[in-house]
Amino acid sequence: MADGNLGSKLNRRAFLKALGAAGATTVLTSVTAQAAPTIGYLGAQAPLTGDAPPGMKAVYIYTVGPGGNMNWQPGDAIKFLPPEKIPAGKAADTVAALPKQKLLDIYRTMFTTRKWENALKDGWIKGEIYGAWLMYAGQEAISSGVMAALNPDDYCTSTHRPAGHIVAKGTDLKKATAELYLRKTGISKGKGHRANITDPSIGFLGSNGIVGSSWFLAAGAAYSARVRGSKQVAVAFGGDNAANQSYYFSAVRNATLYKLPVIFVVENNFQNVFTPMAVTVPSKQISDYTKGLDIPSLTVDGNDVTAVYAAAKEAVARARAGDGPSVIEGMTYRWYDHGMFAGTKPGEEGAFKLPYRTDAEVREWMARDPLVRYKAFLLERKLVTDGDLAGVEADAQKAIAAAFDFARASPVPDPQAGLEDVYADGKPVAANQFFAG
Repeated sequence: MADGNLGSKLNRRAFLKALGAAGATTVLTSVTAQAAPTIGYLGAQAPLTGDAPPGMKAVYIYTVGPGGNMNWQPGDAIKFLPPEKIPAGKAADTVAALPKQKLLDIYRTMFTTRKWENALKDGWIKGEIYGAWLMYAGQEAISSGVMAALNPDDYCTSTHRPAGHIVAKGTDLKKATAELYLRKTGISKGKGHRANITDPSIGFLGSNGIVGSSWFLAAGAAYSARVRGSKQVAVAFGGDNAANQSYYFSAVRNATLYKLPVIFVVENNFQNVFTPMAVTVPSKQISDYTKGLDIPSLTVDGNDVTAVYAAAKEAVARARAGDGPSVIEGMTYRWYDHGMFAGTKPGEEGAFKLPYRTDAEVREWMARDPLVRYKAFLLERKLVTDGDLAGVEADAQKAIAAAFDFARASPVPDPQAGLEDVYADGKPVAANQFFAG
């Protein structure tokens, strides 16, 4: 009822909102014949699950979340730790039912992302590579889980933290490494580096140094797909702070209006640079922002690749069917400082002794390593063998070593190449406009 009074039907949205405001914390048994679909519960003291108790139609509602907490202190992220093991449930069963090769491909993506980025980190610390780098470590379940639900010709847009996205989308690792070495053989001929690395051949429409621009770019790609009738889907990745930029709601609103085939993935790692997201996000979760648009807006355990994949699979199916966009927020944790390598050492993982978080919370979140959790899940369910995983790891390590050898041996661009690829007709400006002689 519009006035909120009880009648023959219950206004479920208003009822749940009222209960949440009153502090309801567990499971609400539906009092209507048309129960809403079950959604995951995420909050302190409760692991993520997608299943209601047997025989019960229920809506899991959370009243605990990191947002809207002006009293946030370093170390509070520990309150939102997921379980050490991937929990049983619909999401886990969905992934367990995938073909063995698909399961190994997901593991390969996560492992490659982690080890490739570790090698990049060590190269930067040693002074072998130049330019800024923002680490993705700890968030691999999000990029790997989402990309595993896409087709090769689907699109994605990235952030200034692009490692997981470009590896998971399937780029040539040699060309990606050469790009970060600023070599002529790089994906963008050594001109894009980290903030503008792009590979249109695989639908990777680029990382970006403008916080929040990925939302607009993916929505534009989705609009193109709809106009062409291609059934392609676009995915935008962005951090918690990117969701606070004006681009975010504008992109989601228009994507909803035109029912564009786009998925907005918020990688919520608790920190926008060094300011806690808790003091910049007024709602409990960022996914709350878009629930009023009546589109799927879910928060999942971002360190659980099964939870991410299951959510992405449903969102992709919805987008391809012409039903419009979805929002997926993955709660995760950034292992390193915002940019570069304060608090870390070559050959070691994680950044410590940073002023805006405690070492204890870093270690606790690292103990929920998405790669370790997924490996344990595969082995415990006997979906693969130790030998299968060892083979994947060995192949990935060889590919990473070959990529670095390729990058180091590649030539640097000629300075005059900076005048190329600037104009649509491909004709460079005369060199003497910029260079003497």
